[in-house]
Amino acid sequence: MQQKWDARYRDASDDTSPIEVLRDYDYLLPGTGQALDLACGLGGNALYLADRGMTVDAWDISPVAVARLQARAAGSSIEASVRDVTVDPPEPGRYDVICVGHFLERDLCPALGAALRLGGLLFYQTWTSERTDDSGPGDGPYRLQVNELLHLFPDLVVRAYREEGTLGDPERGFRNRAQLVAQRAG
Repeated sequence: MQQKWDARYRDASDDTSPIEVLRDYDYLLPGTGQALDLACGLGGNALYLADRGMTVDAWDISPVAVARLQARAAGSSIEASVRDVTVDPPEPGRYDVICVGHFLERDLCPALGAALRLGGLLFYQTWTSERTDDSGPGDGPYRLQVNELLHLFPDLVVRAYREEGTLGDPERGFRNRAQLVAQRAG
């Protein structure tokens, strides 16, 4: 798995845009605190969070991605490291914000919810089985079923959710993905 992602990030452009759910709901972010960019890739979410006052841990399975982010984030409040979160999930109660973009490991979801501090926020966006084009992974376990993301974090309070499926004009709107902002009550 690591070699696949290393090859992808070795050849990837330097685009480090954050995921839409983070940009669209950044007004919900605390002014300071500890954040995690999980499966960070080239670190678009980590860079965005650090620019908004957060201290950020950025984890990815790819040493290539982490090295590229470390070079870009030198001198910032980002601590990027290679970590297989399926083996070594985040510790409970550690983060004010967790951001996950285009990564899906269902068995990890309870640990992600538990890793939030009371009042902490989860920003999650990934691919869905309902799609209007070929973007993202092929069909299978790395795509959410309809409304599945709403049910993966039952202990969190949903603050925002978006999943438009294939309804209406497929050339417009937020397609092929679902996004969630949820909070650990407390």
